[in-house]
Amino acid sequence: MRIHLVNPNTTASMTEKAAAAARAVASPGTQIMAATSSMGPASIEGFYDDALALPGLLRAIAKAEAGEAGAVDAHIIACFDDTGLDAARTLARAPVVGIGEAGFHLASLIAHRFAVVTTLSRSVPVIEANLARYGLLARCCAIRASEVAVLELEDPASDARARISAEIGRAVAADKAEAIVLGCAGMADLARALAEEHGVPVIDGVASAVALAEGLVRTGLATSKAGPYAPPRAKPYAGLLAEFAPRQP
Repeated sequence: MRIHLVNPNTTASMTEKAAAAARAVASPGTQIMAATSSMGPASIEGFYDDALALPGLLRAIAKAEAGEAGAVDAHIIACFDDTGLDAARTLARAPVVGIGEAGFHLASLIAHRFAVVTTLSRSVPVIEANLARYGLLARCCAIRASEVAVLELEDPASDARARISAEIGRAVAADKAEAIVLGCAGMADLARALAEEHGVPVIDGVASAVALAEGLVRTGLATSKAGPYAPPRAKPYAGLLAEFAPRQP
């Protein structure tokens, strides 16, 4: 099985961290093919960055679908905002899993109420909207911002881990959270230690997405093309994605 993990920002070290987390939980025989977007922001923090990340993300999905490095069985979007998830599902033949949606769903299976601990406050409305869209907002008791910028997670000298841990502690004590979902792919390497520290499950969306992607492939399930995820209609596409525009039959 070949799973294509794409980081929709342009920070390669974050891709490497997400890929390591994915490989740590992948089944024997599953190959994680990690890609960093070739264009867009260095980190995705809010609506503006999300919009600018879309062309690079879709280009990476399209390249993988074209089989430049061999056929892929599933895609993972390694951004907790689930950047471009609907567009990617429309474009791709293989199933596409977002790490935010994956983390929320796994949390809902192991806890009655969970909390999300994310990076900056500006990410909270995005996460709240996604939870509502997935039908899981009622299961989330809090969305807490650690006020850690995404790129601080790549700096060993920062106090990012301490600030994230402090918000987890508050979520458990004040919000009565029974599990924590880490709200950024850049936090993937912290999950296990934070779970041991706080005594509750701490869920990394990257690992969650691998589990769900493998399950979809093994059960032979792919995105339904009967509705809004039907392939894009053939028409002229100018600019960056023109080479991947759908063709007339």
